[in-house]
Amino acid sequence: MGQRQLRYFGLALLIFHRSSALVPGPVEDVASLATRSIGELTPAATIHVGKTADWVAISAGAVWVGSTGPYAVHRIDPMTNKIVASVALPGEPCAGLATGFGSLWVPMCTAIPSLAKINLVAGRLTTVFAVGPAAAEGGVTTGAGNVWLIVDKSGTLAGIDPATGTIRRTVTVPAGSYNPYFNDGQIWVTRAEGAELARVDAASGAVLGSVRTGPNPRFLTAAAGAIWTLNQGDGTLTRVDAQTHLATATIALDTPGHGGDISFGAGMVWTTMPKMPLSAVDTNTKTLQCRWAGPGGDSLGIGHGSIWLTDYHAGTIARIPLKDALANCNPRR
Repeated sequence: MGQRQLRYFGLALLIFHRSSALVPGPVEDVASLATRSIGELTPAATIHVGKTADWVAISAGAVWVGSTGPYAVHRIDPMTNKIVASVALPGEPCAGLATGFGSLWVPMCTAIPSLAKINLVAGRLTTVFAVGPAAAEGGVTTGAGNVWLIVDKSGTLAGIDPATGTIRRTVTVPAGSYNPYFNDGQIWVTRAEGAELARVDAASGAVLGSVRTGPNPRFLTAAAGAIWTLNQGDGTLTRVDAQTHLATATIALDTPGHGGDISFGAGMVWTTMPKMPLSAVDTNTKTLQCRWAGPGGDSLGIGHGSIWLTDYHAGTIARIPLKDALANCNPRR
């Protein structure tokens, strides 16, 4: 091999090394981890809400869950584990739930996509705004005085006035992005039709940069100084440091596919996907600690000392005490 060829080869290796380092590889062999049955976790309560159950939001005194058959969101009292209000909707709640500004925000896949505003205290529909999600399986978030929603497939992130429904600001992120998440003055947006996470300054609307993730990231959460993305393409979890904005770990979950959800509680990032309704990743060690296989799953929330896990097809939401899940994961914990 000549000197010029050696230089080119060395440059190619350097480029490959740097690009590979953007998304660290899976840190463990999932096959070596024992899979438990979801039946080992006995719910403190299982509540039927409709033909299907999807999307969970936690507020100070309630748990909210969406349904089809009927199109509605339901408020559950965590003191009694009973539904205390059911709010009928004019269309399917199809792209997440978020709380903020005294309201629950429900993007709907109506004929013209729309956004429902529900009073958290009264448990009733306040209004429906004529602005809505770009697609199903999207998300909604609140912060810096706005409700944030991706409103078209071109990647338009809209900052919506919570009082009037007027779009105050638009920010262009990569096309195929659908799920925003507000954290510490910034909005993080996953690109489900790619492999990246964009970062937007909520005050100025400036796009501050992006970082590569695993393929087809969609749902995301913030925990332990990082943003975590659930990657549907290969069933991995990517950790992005919130300060350095670098991907620092990719954790194999072996849960590729559509749907799913992610949340944080008790030092763990919890994920759900069909056929693997619950997985737990330790945020300190960045390792998959436990996973439970079986029926159910698809969306979850953490609050009031419990994991609130839907079974989409059964139309139910189960309350699993966090202490029970942690004990089942590690009896010595």
